[in-house]
Amino acid sequence: MSYASQSSSYREMEIQSASPERLVVIVFEQLVVNLERARIAMDRNDIELRVTSLRRARGLVGELLATVDFEKGGALATQLADLYQFMLYELVDIGQRKDVVTLRKLVNIATALRDGFTTAAQSVSPGVRLKTA
Repeated sequence: MSYASQSSSYREMEIQSASPERLVVIVFEQLVVNLERARIAMDRNDIELRVTSLRRARGLVGELLATVDFEKGGALATQLADLYQFMLYELVDIGQRKDVVTLRKLVNIATALRDGFTTAAQSVSPGVRLKTA
């Protein structure tokens, strides 16, 4: 079994056994990875990698947006949804303009959110489930 295949199998098992709060963190981790890949692709003028990475990043932000619980999250849920929608808009715009400066800002936003959700997920006791918003 190749390293890539083993890594993929490990990731699949991690996702299947993850708690809901850990799944949110995984989505953010993948979002940061894809935003960084898009930035590197822009630096290298690698169109295929840029397009693929931005498409994946949009899909991940769409998943995050779909998980927002407006009933339980109140104002925080609305603010998160607005932020996710802003990120989606910027990701489309970045793809068209190849705007590395804005892409770096999105990397910073996604990293801060990832770190915040990671801290929140770690602080949740085993019997309590964290809602994304």
